[in-house]
Amino acid sequence: MNSIVNNLFSINERIARAAERSNRTPDSIELVAVTKGRSVPEIHAALAAGATNIGENRVQEAQQKYAAVNSVVDAVRSVPRSETCRWHLVGHLQRNKVKAALDMFSLIHSVDSLRLLAEIARRSEKQARRIDVLIQVNTTRETSKYGLNAEDLLAFMADAQAYPTANIIGLMTMGQLNPSPDANRPAFALLRSLAAKVEAEGFPGVTMQYLSMGMTNDFEVAIEEGANLVRIGRAIFESSEE
Repeated sequence: MNSIVNNLFSINERIARAAERSNRTPDSIELVAVTKGRSVPEIHAALAAGATNIGENRVQEAQQKYAAVNSVVDAVRSVPRSETCRWHLVGHLQRNKVKAALDMFSLIHSVDSLRLLAEIARRSEKQARRIDVLIQVNTTRETSKYGLNAEDLLAFMADAQAYPTANIIGLMTMGQLNPSPDANRPAFALLRSLAAKVEAEGFPGVTMQYLSMGMTNDFEVAIEEGANLVRIGRAIFESSEE
């Protein structure tokens, strides 16, 4: 598990350099360790190495790990888990999985329809709480990806006012799986400009606190374009020889 420690150290250094290039401080960027396909011991190793945000792609897989991961967190950390280990849903969410998702995740990155937002709000209201969400935008126009079209975002935000218990705090996008990180710069820049437009509209209860964009191949470019949540899996959990 030493490779996880070394990988996290290296990633945090790269995050710091990218933050400096964009005239921001490293502590303004949050790293989500994406644990899709990773074992509970691997997740424990990442947490021991300093990771504080765990990202899962699927509700079902998270359910298999959640209790086991948190039992160790509770045993070894003296502060509340909510301050040391936050669970993020970074993959597509089906409406029939919303109830289970709300039981585990602090932030849902992938709200991509008004029907899904309405179901999250309905479930949140039953629990007498607000759930933090990001709105996913398909800034690459790929048909294989989920997300709103960029031109539909402002109308979506207006309609979302009907569901105040779904607390919109930012946007998310995914770049193309392209070997050239710079190829995704326009998609990331577009998300930043969309966030500025949302802020300018002043929708009540909506903030653009987070821009979730950037993965192993392109997180530095994403940070340069305004990301403050980056979702990294392979670069944390795989050794350089793999």
